[in-house]
Amino acid sequence: MSKNIIAKFGGTSMADAVAMKRSSQIALNRGASVVVVSATSGTTNQLIEISKLAVEGEAKKVENLIETMNERHRQIAFDLEASEEVFMEVDALMNEARTMAQGMILLRECSPRAYDRLLSIGERTSSVLCAEAMRHTAQGQDRRVICFDVRKVMITDDQFGRANPQIDVIHRQCQKLLLDAKYGNAVFVTQGFIGATEAGETTTLGRGGSDYSATLLGEGLRANVVEIWTDVAGIATTDPRITSAARPISEITFKEAAELAVFGAKVLHPTTLAPAMRQGIEVFVGSSYEPEKEGTWIRSHTESAPLIRAMAVKKDQSLLTLSTPKMLHGHGFLFTIFKIFNDHKISIDSITTSEISVALTVDDSTLLNKALFAELKQFADLKVEENLTLVSLIGNNINHTPGLGRLVFESLAPESPEERHINVRMICLGASKHNFCFLVNEEEANESITRLHKTFIENPITIAPIAYEARV
Repeated sequence: MSKNIIAKFGGTSMADAVAMKRSSQIALNRGASVVVVSATSGTTNQLIEISKLAVEGEAKKVENLIETMNERHRQIAFDLEASEEVFMEVDALMNEARTMAQGMILLRECSPRAYDRLLSIGERTSSVLCAEAMRHTAQGQDRRVICFDVRKVMITDDQFGRANPQIDVIHRQCQKLLLDAKYGNAVFVTQGFIGATEAGETTTLGRGGSDYSATLLGEGLRANVVEIWTDVAGIATTDPRITSAARPISEITFKEAAELAVFGAKVLHPTTLAPAMRQGIEVFVGSSYEPEKEGTWIRSHTESAPLIRAMAVKKDQSLLTLSTPKMLHGHGFLFTIFKIFNDHKISIDSITTSEISVALTVDDSTLLNKALFAELKQFADLKVEENLTLVSLIGNNINHTPGLGRLVFESLAPESPEERHINVRMICLGASKHNFCFLVNEEEANESITRLHKTFIENPITIAPIAYEARV
């Protein structure tokens, strides 16, 4: 029995007619039965700008932006030699954007519900065009191409802007409406990023949600493989823009890839892997511009398990230090802190504690939340340090490998008087056997990665982990 494959293509893979044709050929060559697409490159940003301009009453600027979007998508349709029906669908979607924007201009308001509906137009338009590209590419093959509205299966709650998928309902709907993708000869072209409530209101899964959509559909269909096609040839040992010595990774475990995504790697969205992990679905990451390259496979188990597989940086971090003598020999202090952050819906990236203080990292954007700081200051002294970066080493058995810390800090030490001294502000080690992270000043982050990459990737030293047995 052939594999059931979900293929997802990002915005750069949908950039123009040439990119759509190339992506369509990849999907057909790989035997994909469901193709998930993002909006064409830059479209979502334009729709966000339209919503802002509409609230400000800038009717002329709104119309100019919509007309620019319409012309760009009509040009893609023209280059695809699309049918008249496709041109009409593109025009209808642009008119929907125009109508929605006019309502926002009139009310001087953009509700979360309206915002999600407006943003959905990007994916809905690109899927219409990509389906047409797929039809042309599939001529002569026994493959039917269907442009499918994902909102029929991607059922979510009503948390507009970051809706939560209803896993059981999605599975039920996929088994009901997409079985021809699994057992028939149809290719379904559908949208990433968007969903709908059970009442039919359009929702979005948050920025980066197209990858998440693909793995959710893979989970719902019980697919064998989810392929993520982007503009880079898989996952690398670190960002090639930091060091040219970065190397491609042929395979990586789910847990390692998840740590990389959470701690700054841009190839995958942090939520992407959870559905694939639940069902044991292999995930492939490759470049739609260089499909012949090896790419990266993400699996439950890999043949190799290096001490350090990769490293990443997470920029725009702030360090919050809360201190109070009440914490000494007391209880409930951490509960109070976490409750405050939970009430404000703010995620903490890393944390460390001493007898009378707690230090934790958050995104710099958190600093805009004045109410949060007022609440924290009610029971502890608060110190805030900005413009920091979290550096993470991702690998295996990190918390049970003696000598690792020594190698990390020796790598950060300058080799000559001219080199920069790097100060480590905070260390987080022990919570995961896959991650060692620490905080440095923003301007020292790239140099930290470059030095660590030399030690652990370019000239790796073999260190054996100690045997341990976890007690349950």
